[in-house]
Amino acid sequence: MNTDKVIIREKLNDYYSQIFEKELIDEIVNLGIFRSIESGGTLVDIGDNMTHIPLILNGAIKIIREDKNGEEIVLYFLEKGDTCAISFVNCINKTKSMFRGVAEKETEGIFVPVSKVDEWLIKYETWRHFIIDSYHMRLIEMVESIDSLAFTKLDDRLLKYLTDRVKIMQDNTLIITHQEIADDINTSRVVVSRLLKQLENDGKLKIRRNRIIIDHI
Repeated sequence: MNTDKVIIREKLNDYYSQIFEKELIDEIVNLGIFRSIESGGTLVDIGDNMTHIPLILNGAIKIIREDKNGEEIVLYFLEKGDTCAISFVNCINKTKSMFRGVAEKETEGIFVPVSKVDEWLIKYETWRHFIIDSYHMRLIEMVESIDSLAFTKLDDRLLKYLTDRVKIMQDNTLIITHQEIADDINTSRVVVSRLLKQLENDGKLKIRRNRIIIDHI
């Protein structure tokens, strides 16, 4: 077995061997492509042709939707053990990606070709459950994003965004600018700065230069 396959098997066994049967693991090892994405790197961009879907090994991927005016909003995050089932649907339908995926921190994944992904739905029950569960979770997260936009006050939405980021990064100190936050929650930097100051006055966080500290989650 070549070095790449050994690496893929070791990394798969760390998590996915608890989910998939050995025969499916063997197929993923033989067909999968290991890829590391540095922080800020792009997993997939809007308009890309979808030929593979990722199995996230570690790290975090921010999934972004962009409107026709270039305005962006974060829909959800992919973490260890996740896949983007919406990408799977794009692959099956041979349509281009409607989303952008950006690494929040260094992320590793194994990419499997869509031709096999479809076949495995019939062949492996564990894979079928994995894809259905993933699609269900992503759908719930998108509905929550829509609800948040429609029904949640902006200060509450901002605080939830920050606490979600802390959990994903596993660090209560976020290195992030006010403009980055504004882009992610689709508002202006001035509004973000005002709301952060309000949250700091309420004792919910501390503001430092390009850093936000949340002591209690």
